[in-house]
Amino acid sequence: MRRKPIELAAVATAAVPGLTPTAVSSAPDDPADFDSALLLDSEGKHWRVRSPRHAEASARLETEFLVLRAFVPAIRAELPFLMPTVAGTVRQGELSTFVYSHLAGATRSIEELSNGSAALAREIGAALASIHDLPRSLVSNADLPSYTPNEFRQRRLNELDQAATTGKIPPLLLRRWEHAMEDVSLWRFHPCVVHGDLHEDNLLVDGDRVTAVTGWTDLRIGDPADDMAWLVASNEQAFVDSVLEHYTASRRDAPDAHLLRRAALSAEFALAQYLVKGLAAGDQDMIREAESMLTALAEDVAEYGGQPISVEPLPQPVAAPGPAVAQDPGAAPAQAVPAVSKVTLLPPDPVSGPGAVPVGGAEPAVHMTPAVHVSPAVHVTPIPPDAVDHAGNDGVEDDGGPQEVPADDAAEIPADGTADNVPDAGEEAAASAGGTMPATVPPAAVPADADPATAEDTTQSIAVVPANPADDTSTTTIAVVEAKSP
Repeated sequence: MRRKPIELAAVATAAVPGLTPTAVSSAPDDPADFDSALLLDSEGKHWRVRSPRHAEASARLETEFLVLRAFVPAIRAELPFLMPTVAGTVRQGELSTFVYSHLAGATRSIEELSNGSAALAREIGAALASIHDLPRSLVSNADLPSYTPNEFRQRRLNELDQAATTGKIPPLLLRRWEHAMEDVSLWRFHPCVVHGDLHEDNLLVDGDRVTAVTGWTDLRIGDPADDMAWLVASNEQAFVDSVLEHYTASRRDAPDAHLLRRAALSAEFALAQYLVKGLAAGDQDMIREAESMLTALAEDVAEYGGQPISVEPLPQPVAAPGPAVAQDPGAAPAQAVPAVSKVTLLPPDPVSGPGAVPVGGAEPAVHMTPAVHVSPAVHVTPIPPDAVDHAGNDGVEDDGGPQEVPADDAAEIPADGTADNVPDAGEEAAASAGGTMPATVPPAAVPADADPATAEDTTQSIAVVPANPADDTSTTTIAVVEAKSP
C-alpha cells in the first residue's frame, strides 16, 4: 500500500524530533521499492523522506545507512559533489523509514540532461570517474559485495535464467542477451567501486553543476558499465560521447574498450529485472509495464538491429535445406539407403542391347526393361563382387560367349543346362537386403576376332532393392554388380 506525502510528513516528525513540516510534495524515486516526499519545515529547511514498501527495500536503506557512515569526512572532501546525511530513522514493524537532510539541486530528465551544455556533460563525466576511483577498501571494510569479471558475468547468466523461467521474455531478446553474456571477450574489465543504482533521478543538478549524488543502496565492487546504463537511453550521441570523453580523461585507470557495449546490455536487461521484481511483488501494473517495454524493445531490435552489445556477431539461424528430389505427395517418405562399403568398379566392355550400361561420362544412365517397375527416385549403388574363384569346371553357353561357373555351384544347374537359378553376387545382395532379382542384363559381347583362350568375360547384373520392403512405392535402390572371369 502506497503512502501519501502527507503520511510521510507525519512519519518524519517521529524520526526527527522538533521537525515541524509546513509544506510537502512527492519526490521522484523507485516506485516499486520506495515512497518518497520532500518536506519544508518552519525554519525554511528542506528534508527528504524515503519509506520502503517491502522488507527487501528496507534492507537496502539500512545498507545505505552503513555506506554513508563509511564515507568519512576525508573521503567526502575528495568528491566533486555532496552526499546525503541521515538525520533520523523510525522503525515500523519490519520496515524502517529514513529522513535525510536537504541537498541543493533538482533532478532532471534524461532529455533535459542530453540537451544541456557541454559543461554539464563534463560535470557528469567527472562525477562518474570520482565514484569509480574510490578506494576499494571502502567497500571491503563495510562488508559489501565484491565481484570479479567472471563472477559478475555468471551472476548475470543466473539472472537471465531466472527471467527466462517467467515465459514473458521475447525469444529474440533471450537469444541476444545470452549470446552477449557468453561472449567472454566482452567481460574483460577492471573491477572498481560502482554506485550500482545510478540514473538521472539520483543526480541533483543546479545550473551546469552536479551538486549531489543520492541513492547509495547498491554500492559494490563490480562492472563500471552498470553506472553507464542510463546514458545509453539518450538519443543524443554527442552528449554520450562528451560524457565518456571527460570520464576517460578523469579516471586514474583507462576504461576498457567495451564499456558502452556492456552498458547497453545492462540497460536492456534492466527491463527483465524489472519484470522479475514486479512478479515477485505481485504488482500487475509493473508486470504490464515491463511486458510492454520488452515487446517494444524486441520489435525495435528486429527492425533496426538495436545497439551493438556483443563483440562477436550474433549467429543467424540457418534455414533447413529443402528436399533434393520432388516426391509424390501420396507416396510414403523416402527411407535411408543402406550403407554400402566403398568399392572400385572395373569398366566393362561396351555392350549393346536394351539393358546396356554405358561406361564413361558422369553418372551411368540405367535403362530398365518395361517389365520392371521403376520408382521416380532411383539411386545407383555399387555392390562389391563376391570373392569367388571363377575358374570353374563347367561352362554355360549364353549368347555366344562361355561363362565360368564356380565348381560349388555346378550341382545347382538344372539338367536343361540353363543357369537362371544360379545365385550370383547381385542376387545374394538383393536377397540379403530383402529385395527381388529381376531379369539379368545380357553379358558383354565378345568381339569376333578375339582369342577365346584369352578373352575376358564380363557379366553385369542389376539388383533392384526396395528401400522399404513393406512399401513398394518407396525409393528403389539399383545395385550394379560386375563379375569378371580371367
